[in-house]
Amino acid sequence: MDILQAPAKNTMRLNLQLLSTLPASVERPGYNPSTLGVGMVHLGIGAFHRAHQAVYTDAAVAVAGGGWGICGVSLKSATVHDQLATQDGLYSVRSVSQAGDAWRVIGSVREVLFAPRQMAEVIGRIARAETKIVSLTVTEKGYCANFSKREPLWDHPDIVNDLLHADQPVSVLGVLAAGLHERFRKRGAPLTILCCDNLPENGAVLEALVHQFVRCLYPQIMPWLRDNVGFPSSMVDRIVPATRPADVADAATALGVDDFGVVRAEPFTQWVIEDNFAAERPAWDLVGVQFVADVKPFEKMKLRLLNGSHSLMAYLGYLAGYETIAQTIADPAFERLVNALMREAETTLEQVDGVDFAAYGAQLISRFGNPANGHRCAQVAMDGSQKIPQRWIAVAAERLAKGGDVSVIALATAGWIRYVYGSNELDQKISLQDPLASKFAAIAAKHPYDALSFADAVLRIESVFGVLGRNPAFAAPVKRYVSQLFRDGAQATVEAFE
Repeated sequence: MDILQAPAKNTMRLNLQLLSTLPASVERPGYNPSTLGVGMVHLGIGAFHRAHQAVYTDAAVAVAGGGWGICGVSLKSATVHDQLATQDGLYSVRSVSQAGDAWRVIGSVREVLFAPRQMAEVIGRIARAETKIVSLTVTEKGYCANFSKREPLWDHPDIVNDLLHADQPVSVLGVLAAGLHERFRKRGAPLTILCCDNLPENGAVLEALVHQFVRCLYPQIMPWLRDNVGFPSSMVDRIVPATRPADVADAATALGVDDFGVVRAEPFTQWVIEDNFAAERPAWDLVGVQFVADVKPFEKMKLRLLNGSHSLMAYLGYLAGYETIAQTIADPAFERLVNALMREAETTLEQVDGVDFAAYGAQLISRFGNPANGHRCAQVAMDGSQKIPQRWIAVAAERLAKGGDVSVIALATAGWIRYVYGSNELDQKISLQDPLASKFAAIAAKHPYDALSFADAVLRIESVFGVLGRNPAFAAPVKRYVSQLFRDGAQATVEAFE
């Protein structure tokens, strides 16, 4: 059932006029949202942004004020626009734990635009001098990029469209380029573009992509762009499962009014940002955000320990019949395998100030095991071809270069290859959500019931594996585990791992 069609319990929807009537148990904005000016544009206003950056901004405005309201932009779907537009941008965050739930209404989102219908308004917002920050959570595939080369996928349909129709862009890079060009035309006030996606050195990567794209369309603004637009890197962390219809029903009970924009999240939250802003910023430092000179150690730690473990459980757990991450990690064999993966990955990490990797890993196991999250394996499994290069393949390459073992990553990779074969262990079709889904289907059709040939063909996909897929030190154990997974199943294979 679509979240918008979930059963309502009340005749009124959450809005500014009803804020004062909410129960005392519900935390409300510590300021008047109706008077909050817009100072930020966020591209990709999905559940994660609303449970993370928007929450920090809500808290920062309550503490220190400032015109830091957010204009949230939906790039592909009108769902969030339709959820929030009639609620004056308000929504609740349900923080879920075994100890109980906490409810908080967020007021920092002051405007929501649906880009396909309101592109002129989106470009205009980016161009306004009052806008100091453009932030992004669009997932890895949203950048239409070859990350290893740090360049746009020039043959991607969205990129091709935007090079031909720059005033009606559909890609993230096209939207940014159009907004920057218009901002330059309007006297070019300094701007910070803040990437919040799970990419190594995400600020530097986005800077390279934007510079190349703008150079193709608007070369005359490049001197201004280099001198006036900053691209700090950042690391974000909070587990935000997909909202369920039951959350909408529970929000109606907790708030006393209907809230179709509710999001659920774990209590833990973290945000680390490179201190490299071109203009002013909210007082995020007063509400828990860490500003550092170099985000890379934090990025690698999170990508390789948290995200890498998440992906391992998503594929192997799904194949073993588990629906959620919490169910998967509750299996002692999977917990042992996740710990082994983290030990492999730790050897490739630099020391992070104030972080003990053993304690961090133990905290992750506890967070994964929070059954209240309901984080589904299938949700985490989406877009694996865009994720595993940073989470696993880079780790394997570094370990092999130093003569290290890659057994756990080989098994994890085999789990992903078995998953993208497109059918589960009951021979039921898996609904793959991945940019390369059609490619995987074509390979499977070419090699039906031939696990080794299928695995070998997938390992040769350069955008995922680079040269590593042809390295026998990596490919041989991967193919051995693929055979074992097809023969014995995921549960038995994980249990047999030593």
